[in-house]
Amino acid sequence: MSNPRVGFISLGCPKALVDSEQILTRLRSEGYQVSPNYKDSDLVIVNTCGFIDAAVEESLDSIGEALAENGKVIVTGCLGARQDEILARHPQVLKITGAHATDEVVSAVHEYLPPAHNPFTDLLPPQGIKLTPQHYAYLKISEGCNHRCTFCIIPSMRGDLVSRPIDDVMQEAERLADAGVKELLIVSQDTSAYGLDLKYQSRRWQGRELQTRFYDLAEALGDLGIWVRMHYVYPYPHVDEVVPLMAAGKILPYLDIPFQHANSRILKLMKRPAAAENNLERIRAWRNICPDLTIRSTFIVGFPGETEQEFEELLQFLTEADMDRVGCFAYSPVKGAAANDLPDAVPEEIKQERLARFMDHQAAISAARLQRRVGRIETVLIDEVVEEGAVARSKSDAPEIDGQVFIDNATHLKVGDFVEVEIEEADEYDLWGHLV
Repeated sequence: MSNPRVGFISLGCPKALVDSEQILTRLRSEGYQVSPNYKDSDLVIVNTCGFIDAAVEESLDSIGEALAENGKVIVTGCLGARQDEILARHPQVLKITGAHATDEVVSAVHEYLPPAHNPFTDLLPPQGIKLTPQHYAYLKISEGCNHRCTFCIIPSMRGDLVSRPIDDVMQEAERLADAGVKELLIVSQDTSAYGLDLKYQSRRWQGRELQTRFYDLAEALGDLGIWVRMHYVYPYPHVDEVVPLMAAGKILPYLDIPFQHANSRILKLMKRPAAAENNLERIRAWRNICPDLTIRSTFIVGFPGETEQEFEELLQFLTEADMDRVGCFAYSPVKGAAANDLPDAVPEEIKQERLARFMDHQAAISAARLQRRVGRIETVLIDEVVEEGAVARSKSDAPEIDGQVFIDNATHLKVGDFVEVEIEEADEYDLWGHLV
């Protein structure tokens, strides 16, 4: 009798991807096989996203496709918090759980597809099952968020902040590094709040006393000798302490900070924890300490009540902040978000017009910043080797969301190699170079 086979669809953000990896690791350790297609699967799990309306629709469509192609579907993830909505569209699903619910998902699989475990053949790599390429991995350090931003429903899906003890995080990081991972991408809902719920408790790791907090984690990860990239960092004052570690080359000089807006009235309506004028000062101070610092951020335009003048203030902030990597969303009235009740909703056509202006404005800033790197020699990490050459990322580029570095005729390189490249050319988002 062959082992039961499970198909898996993982949607949404890197934090959801980590949940998917944990579920698959558990199932694989119990003897389940992972199938790449519907036809060969005995059952399909869909890990959903519910952050914005488009993601909800994609999740519901994916559930429908899995039901049509396979028929046996378990649903998990953020959209699982809205069971009625899923069942109204797809009453045939076997079971629905919320986000970060590994035990519940595995129990549901046991119920509908009992395991056939053979301890002599069901071997599991020590780093667990990963859905990323072998040379990089996401490392989730906490779950949930204590903020109640009015445009966001994630706390209602994932709860308040729950941090992993620092020795637990470091053990996983070390296993990944030992398995050949060259880059760790640190993710959570609020990375700089790490350890707050645990009162920054001390734990021992490799004979060292470490506090469960952002700085100690960054310093310890910096000793692994691989790239460490920080995502979802709120600009609390203690973030300043980590920037010298970046300047010293311990962790990548990269901060992913979701500023969301620049106007103080809009930020207050969003219930964001930072003021725009301080953010400009902080950015200048960080760059004084670490001139090579890359700052990535995301913003929302068309938030309820946003005036043309407040939008212009946001464009001015972009100019002064001179950020490297920026994403933008038109405000989406996600079901359950408190901001939906605010007055003066911005018409959809104005939202889209502002989104286009925002992206044009930032494209010029990005192009100018990348142009300054032409002629420099930089270390890059190879992500792909294609017929024309190699596709890589610099220290400034997170996978899938930032730019790439293209190296012509470098077909002899291997994925996961670090190489030195002289930058020859740049456009708004990407770079071209040759091997040194």
